[in-house]
Amino acid sequence: MIRETKLDPFLPTDGIHNLRDYGGYAAADGGHVRGGLLFRSGQHMEASDEDLDTIQSLDIRTIVDLRGLSERTSFPCRRHDEFGADVIAFDGETTSSPPHEGGWDKEDMTAERARQRMLSVYTRMPVNPAMIEMFSRYFKALETREGGSLVHCFAGKDRTGIAASLLLHVLGAHKDDVVAEFMRTNDAPTQHILERQSLPRMEAHYGEIEPEAIRNLMGVREEYIERYWSEVTRDHGSVDAYLENSLGVDDTRKARLRERFLT
Repeated sequence: MIRETKLDPFLPTDGIHNLRDYGGYAAADGGHVRGGLLFRSGQHMEASDEDLDTIQSLDIRTIVDLRGLSERTSFPCRRHDEFGADVIAFDGETTSSPPHEGGWDKEDMTAERARQRMLSVYTRMPVNPAMIEMFSRYFKALETREGGSLVHCFAGKDRTGIAASLLLHVLGAHKDDVVAEFMRTNDAPTQHILERQSLPRMEAHYGEIEPEAIRNLMGVREEYIERYWSEVTRDHGSVDAYLENSLGVDDTRKARLRERFLT
């Protein structure tokens, strides 16, 4: 399969980081992932009224919120007055140490410490029972529910990035495109929103954080997603085996997802 460049997928926002359509890629059997159905973002606590109008206009009927209970309590999402989507969320914590919080020791957060911290996030994610459950529910919702969907966590880059990458893999996207979609987070025109939401809390814990460390914590690196794939492959033999054995995405479910999301 020949990979192809995707046009700018970002939707303009005032208070939501990284809102974008992750459809449009070349996929299995010469098809393309449908646009206008699959969206991803960060949390919506600071969404402006205009942002809520944008979300409402997308006919999003299912929201998969990958944040844990404490994150949802601390950062409640704003909703449109006519909001009617179903929200799927985990009744508990989905991560023990989200990057936007403190939680490690108070040593200086250098670029290398930030990089290692993020790699540890991607090392734990494949075996995290909460994330296994939420990714399973994400696939089930995509298979069975009509209308558009939006998957998000806090920053919309790590948990959300893996959710989107797993779906694109299921739909038959070239691995280079899967990685490219993951890396598009670094092109988001709303980095200032994430820094406004996250950096004061992080600096309260660590003190001043050097710029490269901020990039490692608030952006993504190709080695992050590669760490996830390598952990999955080591434990299960392949990504497809992990999808089937851990997330319930067998050949029958793959076929139904491709029927729905490919054109």
